[in-house]
Amino acid sequence: MSRAFLVFIAFLSVACAMAVSAADGDHPLVGRYEGAQLVGHHASEYDEVALVSGPIVGDVASFADGWTKLEGRSELCYYRLPAERSSLEVLRNYEASLAAKGFARVFTCATSNGSCYLERPGHVTTTAPYDFGNSFDASPELPRLDGDFIRNYFGTNARHLLMRASRPEGAVWASVTIAEGTHGPHAFVRVVTAKAMDTGRIAFVDASAMGKAIASDGRVALYGILFDFDKDTLRPESKPTLDEIAKLLKSSPALKLVVAGHTDSQGGFDYNVDLSRRRAASVVAALASQYGITRDRLTAFGAGMAAPVASNEAEDGRAKNRRVELVAR
Repeated sequence: MSRAFLVFIAFLSVACAMAVSAADGDHPLVGRYEGAQLVGHHASEYDEVALVSGPIVGDVASFADGWTKLEGRSELCYYRLPAERSSLEVLRNYEASLAAKGFARVFTCATSNGSCYLERPGHVTTTAPYDFGNSFDASPELPRLDGDFIRNYFGTNARHLLMRASRPEGAVWASVTIAEGTHGPHAFVRVVTAKAMDTGRIAFVDASAMGKAIASDGRVALYGILFDFDKDTLRPESKPTLDEIAKLLKSSPALKLVVAGHTDSQGGFDYNVDLSRRRAASVVAALASQYGITRDRLTAFGAGMAAPVASNEAEDGRAKNRRVELVAR
């Protein structure tokens, strides 16, 4: 699965902006801040993402406060900014450019005045730019920058801007976060176009097909078990597949299974192992409580990102890696 950000920049003001072609790696609707260098780019046709849309609490990985979760096309660009430009100047240019294109501000904050953080009883209140950078590393779908942790780019100050526009292709969210630290100033820019997923691309597996696959291969991969974003909560759409698993187990009383959760490679290794284990445990719990399958026939296991069946470089491959497998025990 899958730990969050989405950003979009437009043409800059006349004094401080320069349009750049999409061939250079920039989003086709955006420009590049004058003198900025593109150092990372990642795009997917359909992904699950989380945007900082309000003050966050210290427990950033929960996405409970200050986050908007979206699904759709996502494009992310990392820029190294000119050292002589302040984070305030850069962000103001982005905001003016986006506003000229019909975007409205959703949220903006600065770590220097504490407006990026929310105090709440029982939670640790983050107070430093490094802690704010942790929120990016907590988003499992974000790749690392040059193999480094994103939070390491937040040292002395951070500013964040989220804007939204309604366009013919759907609601477009633009998120720009500026980090000032020992690596120099960087902009993390993402554009997300919210849209429905192309469905019907993975065949439904019934009890008979599950049994045949387990008999021949010792395992079967299932893609009909779905979870809420970054959680172990089963979605209602999972019921048809759970029905078939229960049917298989009831028709084969001697069969015992390992229920193995798998994620893509987005996010930390340990985080994904834990998430996949909790998701597998949710499947076991549902089969026991809703279908009367005895728990001694089921073992929950979290494989995380350790057993991919496709490349994680593109969303099609990551979708194949996010799965639940039944393995004969």
